[in-house]
Amino acid sequence: MSAVGEALAAARQRIPAAEARLLLAQVLKRSAAWLEAHREAALAPLQLASFNALVERRAAGEPVAYLLGTREFYGRDFAVSPAVLIPRPETELLVELAIVKVGAGGTAQRAARILDLGAGSGCIAVTLALELPLTRVTAADVSPDALAVARDNAARLSAPVELVESDWFAGLREERFDLIVANPPYVASGDPHLAQGDLRFEPIGALTDHADGLAALRHIVATAPHWLKPGGWLLFEHGYDQAAAVGDLLAAAGFADIEQHRDLAGVVRVSGGRIPD
Repeated sequence: MSAVGEALAAARQRIPAAEARLLLAQVLKRSAAWLEAHREAALAPLQLASFNALVERRAAGEPVAYLLGTREFYGRDFAVSPAVLIPRPETELLVELAIVKVGAGGTAQRAARILDLGAGSGCIAVTLALELPLTRVTAADVSPDALAVARDNAARLSAPVELVESDWFAGLREERFDLIVANPPYVASGDPHLAQGDLRFEPIGALTDHADGLAALRHIVATAPHWLKPGGWLLFEHGYDQAAAVGDLLAAAGFADIEQHRDLAGVVRVSGGRIPD
């Protein structure tokens, strides 16, 4: 029989202490504060076995988000699985900018149409639907498994999001949007980061275009004008070294008022532009 404190001490030999606490809290369905207050509490053999199995998986590199089954994004907990990219804090910049565009000039309650391309877990689409309740949000993804995760998140968080299986724009019905947002795969094929850390376990198709990292961005930027209303905006996340390239893509596609925004690390992370009226 092992106690909470003993189990955590043993786990700290393999993984960081904070991660060990998260995993044991998950197994016991208790808070981290409870763990600290009950370090002498005994663990049942099945609880200890479950915890040790999670520690082994984490020590092998499996992301904590997949082990817990959730990741926080924009103040809400989203279900995640290996079918979807793990939501990242830097992507909150895309959401913040989208809210500003829809709510510009004090018109946050206008009934805008928003399209989220490559929805993954649905964290962007669901967040926008909840933060801008009079908008109509469509989320598209080519992966049925990813759409299942997004559908679960939309239902659990009571977000009225329309989910469509679509290879970018290909499966959409003909209509125009006020805003298109996207967080497409933008890591170049062969980038060494793909073989490091959490990326080793995330869906490869959500990370890389299997080309130069700009293939999906080229397609989205070139095609988006057909799907945007006059005055509509396209905003998308991209790689740390792609700002100049995507700026050129936006200009070539006829976008006006091209913007590029830095994340909290000072990296140009989101770019976009407006279709002229």
